[in-house]
Amino acid sequence: MTSPILAAGAVERHLRARRDTGRGLLMPYVTGGITPGWTDYLRAFAEAGADAIEVGLPFSDPTLDGVTIQQAGDMALARGASTRRILADLSGLPDLGVPLVVSTYYNVVLHDGPDTFCDALRRAGVGGLIVPDLPVHEADELTDVAAATGIELVLLASPATPQPRLAEIGGRSRGFVYAVSLMGTTGERAALAASAAELTERIRRVTDRPVLLGFGISTPDQAREARRHADGVVVGAAVMRRVLDGAGPNDLRAFLATLRQALDHDDFRRRALDQE
Repeated sequence: MTSPILAAGAVERHLRARRDTGRGLLMPYVTGGITPGWTDYLRAFAEAGADAIEVGLPFSDPTLDGVTIQQAGDMALARGASTRRILADLSGLPDLGVPLVVSTYYNVVLHDGPDTFCDALRRAGVGGLIVPDLPVHEADELTDVAAATGIELVLLASPATPQPRLAEIGGRSRGFVYAVSLMGTTGERAALAASAAELTERIRRVTDRPVLLGFGISTPDQAREARRHADGVVVGAAVMRRVLDGAGPNDLRAFLATLRQALDHDDFRRRALDQE
């Protein structure tokens, strides 16, 4: 098993410390620039018990995103959102107490160049980066640049990832490993994909980095079930659907509190069983 402890950066250290207390990890997502006061959502997320927050930089051709995230990106772009403006908004924030992880497509990174892009992330107070359309075998340049800048490049694994490639992802990912629960795009679903359990089990064979499960986790019950396999969950479309429907920060705080409660309840149940 690969041991990343010595190489762990601030995002990974934060998530490891919380995971090692038995806490289920919660990382909600928001599209940057979606509303005039969009950073208020970040404060609400932290207050609801988020362990990290994912901020999406909108892109005009989001091939891996479902309808909800696409609509959110289109709305943000129509409002004039850009990488520079979103990062400027982040740089003016007080410390939220949890790390920020930016997600975007590789074309956005290449627009300014990896060096300039990663430096801008660091200056804005961002600790991690997710690039879902960048496969591990093409990630050498960005991996090196991100590491030199102090940005933790998070890699994704899917149910279709072969085990040798999964071992490479587990060894090279920083911060955590993003486990994609199913083959397809982001979006809310009626049930957690059956492939999620097998995928997370395979990831655990090759790394002890935190594993966060995403794509389709929308309800407290799904979060609770996902926690039985992974260290935590990423919740995107369920959050953004509410934003698109007009939900404000207080509404999202209340929604995320239900997920936090579900994760905490399952952790309490686990500890009780361990003590029997």
